[in-house]
Amino acid sequence: MVEWKNLDELNSFKELEACEKVDLKTVMSGNEGAERVKTYSCAMAEGLTYNYAAKAVDAKVLEAIKKLAEEAQLSEKFEALYNGEMVNTGEKRLVLHQLCRGQLGEDVIADGVNKREFYVKQQKRIAEFAEKVHNGTITNAAGEKFTTVVQIGIGGSDLGPRAIYIALENWARKNNTLKMEAKFISNVDPDDAAAVLNSIDVAHSLFVLVSKSGTTLETLTNEAFVKDALKNAGLDPANHMVAVTSETSPLAKNEGYLDAFYMDNYIGGRYSSSSAVGCAVLSLAFGPKVFADFLDGAAAEDKLACEKDVMKNAAMLDALIGVYERNVLGYENTAVLPYSQALSRFPAHLQQLDMESNGKSVNRFAEPVNYPTGPVIFGEPGTNGQHSFYQLLHQGKTIIPLQFIGYRNSQIGTDVVIEGSTSQQKLCANVAAQIVAFACGKDDANPNKKFDGGRPSSIIIGDKLTPASLGALLAHFENKVMFQGFAWNVNSFDQEGVQLGKVLAKKVLAHETDGALAVYSDLLNI
Repeated sequence: MVEWKNLDELNSFKELEACEKVDLKTVMSGNEGAERVKTYSCAMAEGLTYNYAAKAVDAKVLEAIKKLAEEAQLSEKFEALYNGEMVNTGEKRLVLHQLCRGQLGEDVIADGVNKREFYVKQQKRIAEFAEKVHNGTITNAAGEKFTTVVQIGIGGSDLGPRAIYIALENWARKNNTLKMEAKFISNVDPDDAAAVLNSIDVAHSLFVLVSKSGTTLETLTNEAFVKDALKNAGLDPANHMVAVTSETSPLAKNEGYLDAFYMDNYIGGRYSSSSAVGCAVLSLAFGPKVFADFLDGAAAEDKLACEKDVMKNAAMLDALIGVYERNVLGYENTAVLPYSQALSRFPAHLQQLDMESNGKSVNRFAEPVNYPTGPVIFGEPGTNGQHSFYQLLHQGKTIIPLQFIGYRNSQIGTDVVIEGSTSQQKLCANVAAQIVAFACGKDDANPNKKFDGGRPSSIIIGDKLTPASLGALLAHFENKVMFQGFAWNVNSFDQEGVQLGKVLAKKVLAHETDGALAVYSDLLNI
């Protein structure tokens, strides 16, 4: 039977707290460091490897982590999730995003519907629609093909799909699978929509409106902005728009759209890239086959997350090392540093995924917890970040754990040799150097040039960023975040923290304000 306990109630956590701290600088130096790099690793799907040699852990810490995984029943809780138990206690909902990419356990029947069949049906409907757009069966009023797809959405309806599109755009160009260029409108700031609309030919553009409820203020405001642009161009918006929404929303079965594709309340926004939210825009951009490959990679990684032995489960191991760093070592932040320009927006997606999921101060029963939960997530691609915030990472007073991502080969497959090495080799040399520099530091008589070291990091290494390996990478982090939520005993699937600001904003717009809110409204000329 699954028991939900706070982290500080677990005997294994007390054992973890009692472990002697590892001197990372010592263990990563010389032959011992070389041996760690060879052995402190865990296989992932699609040829990826999670290497944690440069984390401040040793055999005793890892043994305590293994006991924590077992006592916290992380595998059993994951199994309960994918078998359809109600784990989103705040909203009293199931959590089913994994069913969009595969069946891990039992059939999940909800609302009288087999949910796996429901999600597959929507994927097939989207694939058929995308094929018709690509082959010219569905066109604009002039009978001309659509060449651009624009996603209108915010939060999880933007960050994940946008990060995935950017990650695969150059790969698709290289492999001749870029069917349509994709753009994204998310911010209610009119400059966002205007910038996108000024960069496209609206007559040849198809707009995907994404709102599960059909009532998201920012999204509906941007829809109105787009409709005005279409009307001003002499076009009927109904011939240029599709909706991704729930079957009960006002956008469903609406004559104002070419078609509507469905999601449900069992898939949270930040976990929705595998659903119709990502499927529509990415299938239109790259073709259904590419999106299917992406789902296959995610499904393969999900299967590995079912492994009960934490030492063979990269997502669970990554999660619990993170818990150790947050709750024992006291590190408050994590930097996500992909050494791949294609992953330039991936840290922004992980920022929402992690901080919106586990940025909680009460447990799943709405009781206060006495320990910190989710870390602050930030990051930029290497090597750009090295010329930005790495100064603080190396020599600042705050130690920040680092999550590197690197690939042996570029997506494009072509390169130049300068001073005896290619651009990709220079990129990989930098990430290897940074890991060791952070861990081992450098002594110097000049304090300004001294590096203390002891800065922990891990790296996920792959051969090349492809649709399947990207799916596996995304699933790894989704599962990592969920395992951490289970360990902290928080509900990783609601987001009440985003509501208060929305409520007050509506009061401002309705001119129902007083006090400081009224003065700020006046200052901003509302």
